Amino acid sequence: MRSASLRSAVTLCLTLSVLAHAAPPPLPAEHLTVQPLPPRSPHWVYVFDEAFANEIDARVHLFDGDSYRRLGQIDAGFTPSFNLSPDGATTVVATTYFARGSRGTRTDVVEFTDNITLATTGEIVLPTKRAETAPSLFNIAYSADGHFLYVAYVTPAASFGVLDPAHGRVLGEIDTAGCVLVIPWGPNRVSSICESGRLLTVTLDAQGRETARALSEPFFDPDRDPVFVQGIPTTRGYAFLSFLGEVHEVDLSGTQPAFAQPWSLVSPAEQGQWRPGADQVGAVHRALGRLYVPMHQGGEGTHKDGGTEIWVFDMAGHRRLARWSMPAAGLSRVLAVQVSQDPAPILFAATNAADVAVFDALSGKLRHVEKHLGQTPWMMLNP
Repeated sequence: MRSASLRSAVTLCLTLSVLAHAAPPPLPAEHLTVQPLPPRSPHWVYVFDEAFANEIDARVHLFDGDSYRRLGQIDAGFTPSFNLSPDGATTVVATTYFARGSRGTRTDVVEFTDNITLATTGEIVLPTKRAETAPSLFNIAYSADGHFLYVAYVTPAASFGVLDPAHGRVLGEIDTAGCVLVIPWGPNRVSSICESGRLLTVTLDAQGRETARALSEPFFDPDRDPVFVQGIPTTRGYAFLSFLGEVHEVDLSGTQPAFAQPWSLVSPAEQGQWRPGADQVGAVHRALGRLYVPMHQGGEGTHKDGGTEIWVFDMAGHRRLARWSMPAAGLSRVLAVQVSQDPAPILFAATNAADVAVFDALSGKLRHVEKHLGQTPWMMLNP
C-alpha cells in the first residue's frame, strides 16, 4: 500500500512539473490608446440620446451615414443640452452632476469635446440654474463667430449666461424678463421667445455686456396656434413650425428680426387632421430650399406623437414635393429628423423605437436602419 501511494505521489509531482513547464507565458499588459477619427464627413451625424430611462447617463453618439458605423460616444450627464461650434471642431455639452449620482450637491457645467479625438478639452462651471428641458438648438449656442457661448437659465426666473469659451470664463448674466432660450445671430445678438409671441433681442458689446434690447411685434399667436421652440436653421435665420402646421420664417440677417408671411404645410382639406409632431420637428437643406417634416394624423395635444410620414416641401414655392410613408419602410413614428448639407444629401430619421434610418434625401429611398442607437434619440446635428 505504501509503495502504491508513493508511486501515485511521484506521478502527480511529475505531472504538475510538466504542466508548469508547458504553461504559456503571461500575456503582455494592455495599454489604452486613442485612435483619432478619420476626416470629417458631411454624412456624419451627432445623435443626442436623452437616456430617458436613466436620465443621469445621457450620451451623444457619432454615427457615419455612409459606412453605417458608430464612430464614438460623448458622455453627457443629466438632462443635458448640446451643440456644435461654428467650425464643427468642438461639441459643447451643458449638463448637471450630483455628488451622489442622483442626489447631493449639484454642479452645473459646460464641457468641451474635441471632435477629432472625442476627448474632453475643458470645462466652465456654471451657476446652478441652467435650463433642464427638452432638446433644442437654443438651450446652449455659440455666436456666429464663436467668440461667445450662450446658456439658457431658468430658476424659474428666465435669463442667460454669456461665456467666453476661449478663456473658459463666465462673463455675465442677462435677465430676459420671462422670455426664454438663446437664439444666436451675428457676432453679438441673442433673441429669446416670449409668451406673448414676440422675440426679445439683446445686443452685447465685445465684453459680453448688454448695450441694447428690443421687443419685436408678435410673429405667432400662442393662444391660437403656438410654435415648436425647436427652430430650424435656414439661410437667413430660422423657421418655426406651429402645432397646426404653419411655417413662420424669421430673417435674422439684418439689424432686427424680420418675419415673412406664414404659409401652411397642410391643405384646407387636411387642416385639423394632419399636423407636425416630434421632438426635432423639421430639417432644412439650405442650398436646395427643401424642408423635411414628420407629419401625423391627430388632434390637439398630439404634437409630440411623432410622424407616420415625412413630408418634403419646396420652401420658395410653399408646395409639397413628396410624402414618404414610415410604416411602408418598416419604421415606427419618427421623433427627430436631420439632413446633410452636401449636394448628395441624406436624411436621418430617429424613431420612437430608438432606430435611426438613413434615407436618400432626394428620392426618399431607404438605405439603412441602424437599430437601437441609444434609448431615446431625440435630436441630431450635422458637423
